[in-house]
Amino acid sequence: MAATGLSTPPARAAVAHDVGRLVVACPDGPGIVALITTFLHRNGADILQSDQFSTGERFMLRVEFHLEHAREGLHPLERRFAAEVAGPLGAEFRLRPSGTPTKVAIFVSRHDHCLLDLLWRARRGELPIEVVTVVSNHPDLEHDVAGFGVPYVHIPVTRETRAEAERAQLAAIAGRAELVVLARYMQILSGDFLRRAGVPVINIHHSFLPAFAGAGPYERAKQRGVKLVGATAHYATEDLDEGPIIEQDVVRVSHRLSSADLARRGADVERAVLARAVDWHCADRVFVDGRTTVVF
Repeated sequence: MAATGLSTPPARAAVAHDVGRLVVACPDGPGIVALITTFLHRNGADILQSDQFSTGERFMLRVEFHLEHAREGLHPLERRFAAEVAGPLGAEFRLRPSGTPTKVAIFVSRHDHCLLDLLWRARRGELPIEVVTVVSNHPDLEHDVAGFGVPYVHIPVTRETRAEAERAQLAAIAGRAELVVLARYMQILSGDFLRRAGVPVINIHHSFLPAFAGAGPYERAKQRGVKLVGATAHYATEDLDEGPIIEQDVVRVSHRLSSADLARRGADVERAVLARAVDWHCADRVFVDGRTTVVF
């Protein structure tokens, strides 16, 4: 069951420092929940929240639990879980304190609405992230980003310098970021970049693809009399805008609105959809299952 919105700052503050989070994905079969919950109970953990889903072939579980001294580290518990549970189940898992922020690098071009929204939410504690750098192919937004105390790296990109620019981008995020967010970054990232980055990449785009790809989508949408404007946040893959979808939303529009009005409505939706996608990813609520996702 997907979450419905961002957690508020008080909810973030209320997260106990001794709360841990476990996510597990493995081949489906009987007794998985019993094995995992018994392990947690035997090791002194008190389950606070649990979500699970099975595709019939694949089983996914997300658990938050209270455990004394969880904030100081869960490495001993992680080693025991790997040996006693993950190994027998053939499972992939992640175990970490719930209050740990995800280190994020944001890529942007000239459109500032998604970038500034993420920076603002991060500063207010509405997102469980630490923005470690902003990378842009234009210098336009450097002053705006400076007000948030975040480093800004300007790396120009042309068709002739794309490979060199990607090497510079990889150097800017290497060892620093656990997630890359394309906040209206209007450049195509190569498959080589995605492989070498070694971290997930989340992209946001308007809902008109593939009908109105390219320049001026809102002008063409106005000409066609569209009645819905929306946005899609997804994981970036070599297939451009066809990666697994994390979140989508739409708003109704009418013939009374200009193309500029449509673009403003679209920007509002993009901000909200991208923020929810980043929030859910960083809270370990998103499981990728082939070309689709399960979002708890």
